[in-house]
Amino acid sequence: MRMTVINKEINVNTIRVIGVSSSSVLMVGDTNEIRLFSLSESPPEESLPPESSVPPPKT
Repeated sequence: MRMTVINKEINVNTIRVIGVSSSSVLMVGDTNEIRLFSLSESPPEESLPPESSVPPPKT
């Protein structure tokens, strides 16, 4: 996707950030390139599937 934005004149004195959502971007001024990446904050053991090859214990 190509997008062209022309800002004539911008003057920012103060920025106050109260909260940040899970997907957010804050840009002030000119940006030539934006690169997106993903970061997971879950512990590694939560991302592994449960072991299904182990039979249940006999009772």
